[in-house]
Amino acid sequence: MAELTENREGSLDAPSREPLDWKNPEFYDQENLNRELERVFDICHGCRRCVNLCNAFPTLFDLVDESETMEVDGVDKVDYGKVVDQCYLCDLCFMTKCPYVPPHPWNVDFPHLMLRAKAVKHRNGGTTIRDRVLSEQDAVGSIAGMPVINEAFNAVSSSAVGRLFLEKTLGIHRDAHFPYYHRDTLRKRFSGKEGKSFMPEPTSGTRGKVAVFVTCYGNRNEPELVEDMVAVLEHNGIDVTLTGTERCCGMPKLEIGDLESVAAAKEVNIPELKRLIDDGYDIVAPIPSCVLMFKQEIPLMFPEDEDVQMVRKNIFDPFEYLALRHKEGRLKLDFENSLGEIAYHASCHQRVQNIGPKTRDILSLVPGTSIQMIDRCSGHDGTYGVRKETHEISRKICRPILNKIKRSDVGYVASDCPLAAHHIAEGLEEDRKSVSPFRLLRLAYGI
Repeated sequence: MAELTENREGSLDAPSREPLDWKNPEFYDQENLNRELERVFDICHGCRRCVNLCNAFPTLFDLVDESETMEVDGVDKVDYGKVVDQCYLCDLCFMTKCPYVPPHPWNVDFPHLMLRAKAVKHRNGGTTIRDRVLSEQDAVGSIAGMPVINEAFNAVSSSAVGRLFLEKTLGIHRDAHFPYYHRDTLRKRFSGKEGKSFMPEPTSGTRGKVAVFVTCYGNRNEPELVEDMVAVLEHNGIDVTLTGTERCCGMPKLEIGDLESVAAAKEVNIPELKRLIDDGYDIVAPIPSCVLMFKQEIPLMFPEDEDVQMVRKNIFDPFEYLALRHKEGRLKLDFENSLGEIAYHASCHQRVQNIGPKTRDILSLVPGTSIQMIDRCSGHDGTYGVRKETHEISRKICRPILNKIKRSDVGYVASDCPLAAHHIAEGLEEDRKSVSPFRLLRLAYGI
């Protein structure tokens, strides 16, 4: 009885996460992995609270229910991979549903167990060419941005015939949103805005000097997203610069279990971010997934690396940063335009940062503005929403969001994640396409 009480008390503590033991050879041992998968799957089968979060759990429960024993021991271990393939590491089961996460003694971390399984699959050569290509954001962006190739690439990806070709050859669903690649990248537009040194503001809070980790998506696919963010920051008297060097944050590689490539990107990004922090900068990035990599995933991969931990403490979601400025009395409230009714989708990788709904809070400061909060996964989650075999499932996951928006009279639909925003917009009528929160804030300021 004493042990039961202790376990109950432990489960009421805030969730904690253990470092990822990815350098241990046992991490990649298939038999060891299968034993842990069976243990955790048995706990999930007995609970089933996460059945409505994504397709990983219905896939698991169907395998169990259709087995001879109707228990996890009746499921062929070869079929465990079917569950792993449906997990896109959104972390919502860990953060919002599971009662057995650490410090509970059952120590269930479903997303990181799926990550381990993906890493074993990748090391054993199980990653498809399609998934390797989609994860090579830096390489694909560089090629797609070349003269002549750029025009041909965008033409193919925007035509019905081209999309059919991509579906047949690479397995990219013909109806999925495919990003446009700009030759006039954000870094070209902001050339010369990198690497200044200065004395920070004398404050114990934010330092009023921001270095932007542009991200591969913000640089080549939607540079206007970063332009809007920079305009809002500078309107609030914040000096803005860009990181001098930059690689993809590593999230696409993490999604396929290529942890060695995540580590290689870390070796480029962390020294540059640490240098900027030492020079007095706070760090922000426009994409929630990229912020999450530096706040959570890379620190859990390198828990003893002091530079990684320093970056973790000094990188911010941009609206988190504005909320801190507001708390310090440093945010301008000179709004010229109201925004009316906004449907705001809280993206998964921002929610799991545990910062609260800062985007909603800041937009709510605009007079004549009301926010309809939507706390559901869009189902896009990196490459999951563009794959031929999972696109329709991702559309099904998105359906409750679409139904809620369609029943409302909102004038704007917004999400901090541009990929989620486009995924949502696919199912909406033309007059209610998505707008980034920073574009809305820029409209409110009239800048």
